[in-house]
Parts: sequence; C-alpha cells; structure tokens
Amino acid sequence: MCDKDIAALVIDNGSSMIKAGFAGDDAPRAVFPSIVGRPRHQGVMGQIDSYVGDEAQSKRDILTLKYPIEYGCVTNWNYMEKIWHHTFYKELRIAPEEHPVLLTESPVNLKGDREHMTQIMFETFNVPAMYASIQAVLSLYASGLTTGIVLDFGSDITHMRNYTFVTPAEREIVRDIKEKFCYVALDFDQELAISQTSSALEKSYELPNGQVITIGDERFRCPEVLFQPSLYEIPGIQDFTTSSIMKCDVNIRKDLYANIILSGGTSMFPGFADRMQKEIQHLAPSTMKIKIIAPPERKYSAWIGGSMFASFSTF
Repeated sequence: MCDKDIAALVIDNGSSMIKAGFAGDDAPRAVFPSIVGRPRHQGVMGQIDSYVGDEAQSKRDILTLKYPIEYGCVTNWNYMEKIWHHTFYKELRIAPEEHPVLLTESPVNLKGDREHMTQIMFETFNVPAMYASIQAVLSLYASGLTTGIVLDFGSDITHMRNYTFVTPAEREIVRDIKEKFCYVALDFDQELAISQTSSALEKSYELPNGQVITIGDERFRCPEVLFQPSLYEIPGIQDFTTSSIMKCDVNIRKDLYANIILSGGTSMFPGFADRMQKEIQHLAPSTMKIKIIAPPERKYSAWIGGSMFASFSTF
C-alpha cells in the first residue's frame, strides 16, 4: 500500500454512492450516499446549512434531499462541490492540496462538465494534479485485463409495482429494498408461474413511517427490465452486448466474448451472471466460448481499478 501521506486520492463519483480512498488500497476507505440535504425550514437557530451523505440520509424527515449526479452527469455543481468537500475533510480527513486526485467519470460525461470538474479541483481545492478516467475502463483494469467488454450497471432502478417512490428520500428506500430482496430469474416465465401459485417468494419490508409492505414477484420483475425492457421499446442488455461485440473488428471478437465483465452495484443481483451467460450463449455463434466475469468486489470495480492505476509510478 502506498504511504497515506503522499498517495493519490481516488474518488469514484456514482449517481447513488461515492467511493473514496487512497491509491494502492484494496478497497475504498469511505463509501456514502451521494446526496445533499438542505433544511426545509431555513433560519432555525443552530441549524446547519446543509448535510451530506449518511448524515443527510439520517435526517431525511427534516431535509429536502438532492442527488447532484443523475444518469452519470452532474446536474448541480454547488452540491457536487459540497460532496467533494465532505469527502476530503470529513471522510478522508486530508488536505486536498497535498494529494494528486483521480476522479472517475461516466462515458457520457460532456467535455464542458469535465472542464468544470477540473476547474473546481484546481481553483477551489488547490489539488497539485488531477486525472479523470472512465469508470468502465478502470473496471477492466481491476479485472487484470486490457481487452474485454465491460457492462457497468448503476443504481437507477427506482420503481416498484403498486408502490411509487419518486423523491430522493424514497429513492434510498428503493435502493435498500433492491439490495435486500431483488434477484435475477434464470427463467423469467417459470419464476412468474411459481410466484402466482405460491407465496414462498414474498418478503415483508417496513417503511420508515411504520407501514409494512409486501414484496412479491417485484423481486425479480424489477431486474427483468434489464433483459426485457419492452416498456421502453429498446433492446435488452444481452442484445446491446452482442451487437457491440459484432461491431468490433472480427479479430478481437473472440477475446471480447471470453471477457465480458460485470461491474457496478446493480450487477450484484443474485443470478445476474448466470442469466447473462444463458442469454449471450443463445445469441452468440455456437462455436464461440462465452465467459462472464463477475468479481465478488464488482460493486467497487471502478474504484479498485482507479486505485491500481493511480498507484503506478508513472501516474
């Protein structure tokens, strides 16, 4: 591990969670929700102007919560700056002007947003150096590969049948339900038939207000939208994956099929890797070897790849 006093800082900016730590470490030191909360009633004596992360989440009853990153892009730079300030001074407890910084970004990040991010790092936090890297590329490094196709799944499954969760506070409830109960069915139709004749799949969940809701076939219906997104009239992830591979040079397709890497929190659904293997096997040429790589730490793959990359002497 690198010396903490001189190590570069690695910050993975996720729409749902921030992962931060020191280059050379095996795992992030800090993981917290990427939310900022402002008091609903301003001017109360002794009240702090804003709260970040876990503290904001714990006070959601009296705060208006906001996620400054949506679909991989920053939508509120003032709040994003508050999150970075919290990361440096409260979570990592370091002086940012003493450490180079590696920040992750989405492939859809705009050039202007990257410039704004760079400006904040240099002018507000006075970092000595910074680098921005695409999350999927870092996930590839984390798997020890230089050739492969990375499927990076974020945290934007936000609806459940019969219940509607729309506010940022409710989004945290959905995330908790998703992580505790959801899974990917190997055979969706078979799983649906079982759920209609048995209550064995049902789970109970208590909301913050004390109401208890029952989660039944939603447990596998919600993740199924990744494979059968008929409501959105777009192809499933298995179709996107195979079409992307087929657009590449014929000489590297074999390597891509053999190195399909899952990354991100949503890829942690039980059954995800097996279902992906089944779907790709069905679509790919019959002679092609298919390998789905699902590292157990893939929730943090982008951060781990950043830690490895930023620990190189050439960084």
